Amino acid sequence: MSFAFDDISCGGQLQVGTGVVPAIKQGDEKINGSAHVEGPMVVGPPQTFSTSEATLMVGPCLNDDPDNETPYSSLGVKGTTPTAVKTVGNVYIDGDLYVTGSTDTLSVGRLEKRHKVADSKPKLFDMKHPSKEGYRLAHACIEGPEVGVYYRGRLRNRNVIELPYYWKDLVHIESISVQLQPIGAHQNLIVKRWDDEKVYLQSNGGIPIDCFYHIYAERKDVNALVVEYEGEDYEDRPDKEGNDPAFSSRINTRTI
Repeated sequence: MSFAFDDISCGGQLQVGTGVVPAIKQGDEKINGSAHVEGPMVVGPPQTFSTSEATLMVGPCLNDDPDNETPYSSLGVKGTTPTAVKTVGNVYIDGDLYVTGSTDTLSVGRLEKRHKVADSKPKLFDMKHPSKEGYRLAHACIEGPEVGVYYRGRLRNRNVIELPYYWKDLVHIESISVQLQPIGAHQNLIVKRWDDEKVYLQSNGGIPIDCFYHIYAERKDVNALVVEYEGEDYEDRPDKEGNDPAFSSRINTRTI
């Protein structure tokens, strides 16, 4: 038996199916405005789901009522604090995931397994080969016992290399090292001195300078890397976040 209504207003409790539902209570203790649908339940176009895929199945809104403004999403949730959506069990996403806020994720399963082996394996990038069809290109990051940065370029007809303006706040000036490669002729180049803004060079007899340069330094916005420590795995490493005050005064590479 079925009934057809234009509008239904239920001020109490709506029950579709059978069973006692402790969450919304019953009888004199029932929560007005609550509802129980035994499921499966489809919201949206009737042909969106061909089989019963879930207790609640939500499709796009295709309501052609002239007063309807087609919504952007099939399901919208606006929760108060502290949690808007809570799930118990696995979540499967067949598509992209967009997050505009921060995430706090416990890494487990295959992702955690990959993280653990990544600490000891080379740090790679792998891409489609830019020159050979049907091939790929893989490179690995250079590694060393410090959290280092570099700055490189070419100097011509000048004797001063200007460092990036932010280096004075990013690196330990006393960790700077400079490599010079003369171009075209021997110039007997030397590094006279440096500060937090510039590196000053000198050539033999004052001849014009033309050289490549590589400048390396150790970052100071994080603590120095703890290179060797006693332990069985990564979790035993001291100062994992790089902000422990006990390690704040260390520099791994000191050139002054």
